[in-house]
Amino acid sequence: MELLEKWSEASITSLSFFWMALWAFIFGYILSSIIQVMVSRKEMRDLMGGDDLKSISTGTLFGFISSSCSFAALSTTRALFQKGATFAASMAYMLASTNLVIELGFVIAIFLGWQFVIGEYIGAVLLILIAWLFIYLTNPKSLIKHARENKPDEMNANESDGYKWSRLFSKEIWQKISQKYVMEWQMVWKDVLIGFTVAGIISAFVPDAFFKWLFIGAGTENPDFWSVLQQTLVGPIAAFFTFIGSMGNIPLAAVLYGQGVAFAGVMAFIFSDMVVLPVLRINAKYYGWKMALFILMMLFTCLVISSLLLHYGFQIFDLLPNPKDWSSPAEQNHFKLNYNFFLNIGFLLISAYLFLTWRNAQSSHHHDHNKTMSWTDIVMNSLTILSGVWLAGGVLVKLVLN
Repeated sequence: MELLEKWSEASITSLSFFWMALWAFIFGYILSSIIQVMVSRKEMRDLMGGDDLKSISTGTLFGFISSSCSFAALSTTRALFQKGATFAASMAYMLASTNLVIELGFVIAIFLGWQFVIGEYIGAVLLILIAWLFIYLTNPKSLIKHARENKPDEMNANESDGYKWSRLFSKEIWQKISQKYVMEWQMVWKDVLIGFTVAGIISAFVPDAFFKWLFIGAGTENPDFWSVLQQTLVGPIAAFFTFIGSMGNIPLAAVLYGQGVAFAGVMAFIFSDMVVLPVLRINAKYYGWKMALFILMMLFTCLVISSLLLHYGFQIFDLLPNPKDWSSPAEQNHFKLNYNFFLNIGFLLISAYLFLTWRNAQSSHHHDHNKTMSWTDIVMNSLTILSGVWLAGGVLVKLVLN
């Protein structure tokens, strides 16, 4: 009976997490889709051919207006690199597209609070600057040369040429926006489903003692430097073995924070979406294993340094979040008639309109859906099915027990 109760608790927690963040997902992806359609990418790509501040800034801005999906970021980064962008500018794009995007800030604010949002955006800039310095100091010329020769591919032919903002309310533009919007969800929905499911399972089943064992000093009010450093190192190592992207790992980060993991450790976990195992494999396919391992080492080093700088920088200015002022999302009742309910209903209606617009536009085109699945696709599909079955079963158990 206790196992069934835990099952239902985990499922309801996962669903409540998603319900709490739903409007933020939709709002963020709508804004992202509008920007991607209205802003030209070709001109920006032409400005990324140097290792100077201008190229790095352009790559960062390009990332800011792009998708938050980790796997989409990898593909576009590769295309930019092959089209002539320098390695440093390409990395700036990749880090910005997974850490500086609008929708990520919304979701972090809901689950973790404003300090983590500030930490996310300042940390993203730190990541880019430290990665730029890392590349300058290590000067991996031979790796870069080999990576450019490793199976070059073409940029997505469907990228936007940009439009005048006066055309924003035209039917043609909203058809394109709806296409981008649906593509965003197609890229991230599996990560989101799995991420929220795992967050609920961890919240319900994993005891506090495990977190205190894994993250030394977790739960202490003022952990010493070595405890903070250990937690900052463990965060990305734990994330490495997950398949969860930048949006799906936020509820997991909230669970870690609720268990007393330090600010630096939580931020390191959030920044770790590009050091997970599937990303390493994709980078190896794009650039070769030597460059993929170099990127992994670079990102790991940069995110650890950035997280520590954030932690102690916030501490100096007395901005570190106080766990006592934070209420765990798992302990809140999210399925009630409040502002969140009406926001979700409103944005669901907008989302339905965009899906219908996309559907009507698709009906006049033939699409070939035949695609060979990689082992990552197979694993993700399997985990998605298991997550769906787990959530449905948990809800059913909840109804039976009540």
